[in-house]
Amino acid sequence: MITERKRIWGRWFFDWASQPYNTLLLTFIFAPFMERLMGDGTTAQTVWGFGIGLSGMIIAVASPFLGAIADRSGRRMPFIWLFSLMYVLGSAFLWTAEPGHFNLWLVMIAFSIGMIGMEFATSFTNAMLPDLTERENIGKVSGSGWAFGYVGGMLSLIIMLTLLQASPTTGKTLVGLTPLFGLDPATGEDTRIVGPLTAVWYAVFMIPFFLWVREPRHPGAVPVAQAYREAWPELRTTLKSLPKRPSLFAYLVSSMFYRDALNGIFTFGGIYAAGVLHWSITQIGLFGILGTITGATFSWLGGKADDRFGPKAVIVFNLIALALITLGIVFVSRESVFGMAVTPDSHLPDIAFYILGGLIGAGGGALQSASRTMMVRQSDPEKITECFGLYALTGKATAFIAPIAIGSVTAMTQSQTLGITPVIVLFVLGLMLLAFVKSEGDHATA
Repeated sequence: MITERKRIWGRWFFDWASQPYNTLLLTFIFAPFMERLMGDGTTAQTVWGFGIGLSGMIIAVASPFLGAIADRSGRRMPFIWLFSLMYVLGSAFLWTAEPGHFNLWLVMIAFSIGMIGMEFATSFTNAMLPDLTERENIGKVSGSGWAFGYVGGMLSLIIMLTLLQASPTTGKTLVGLTPLFGLDPATGEDTRIVGPLTAVWYAVFMIPFFLWVREPRHPGAVPVAQAYREAWPELRTTLKSLPKRPSLFAYLVSSMFYRDALNGIFTFGGIYAAGVLHWSITQIGLFGILGTITGATFSWLGGKADDRFGPKAVIVFNLIALALITLGIVFVSRESVFGMAVTPDSHLPDIAFYILGGLIGAGGGALQSASRTMMVRQSDPEKITECFGLYALTGKATAFIAPIAIGSVTAMTQSQTLGITPVIVLFVLGLMLLAFVKSEGDHATA
């Protein structure tokens, strides 16, 4: 018998299995490796920005349509299997990104396929949250799951740094070992292995999800072919009704801005550290471990605060904190820290960036957990997957704004420091729009 506890653990294992894509590929290992592939931090940040932005546009267009099909057919698992396959194949192909012998187009297409698979799978599994437990416990379940995912990301990062990733100076891993499997640092094998590692990690740890999570029966479900034909008219009706649901509409737009800002920090944090502070991938990896520790801790604490004070209070607090932290990052460079000049050999910029990175992990973990809880409260229970598709749409419809704005400002100013400033504007816009969001959604007053 599959108990509620097993179903919850199965859903948590999705967070555990999928987190390395964010931790290892988007932020701390493969993203900084782009600097080595492209030759300099400014070019890498520009290419990375446009590549991630275009992937986000594809996700934005397709997510709500796929969600509508899933709601009409009552089927989510077949989609999750398909998106999981995309995740695994896209990640594994990154092994081919050998410096001096790689095709940039193929590498970015593979990365995009993996990213699209991860985002779609996340939307569909998030839509299953209301089926796992009682409404009053969703905050705790979401927060604990996000914390569990951060622990998985941290463990995968530790494996990379201690067993696989070599220091450019010593050729040894963080603990002084020769990289496993005879990986050659000269050809980037010790870093490129992050793609296959992410793929295998996901394939193995999704097993509990597929064993323990079951879809409930939907009495009004129709065949998939019929759901496909009816999806667009139903989605169009939902989109037209959004102005009549001001709380949901305001939350979708608010989260569109602040989630884009948060993704911008995570996506460009590693490249920023490599280009501005000249950190090695090992240093960036240690930075990532700190961020995952604070992220796991505050996701768990945020889940408890969510159940007690509501997700809106958690979101507001963390948006204010993250806007201030990002502003602090702008004033940290190898030459100065918060306006104070430092010598080239000073460790103060490194210490400041480690502290700010830990705070970003804390605020980002709690914010993301509370955001999906808030989406459950705003959604129509009969259209939960479609609503999470809209959530993905608004999260990705402008997901190109942060990457492309960062890429554009970086290209125009030729400064990675100034290039990160659009993130602050997006956080502030998201915070302002939250004023129009009701904690329990439009149906609370209907």
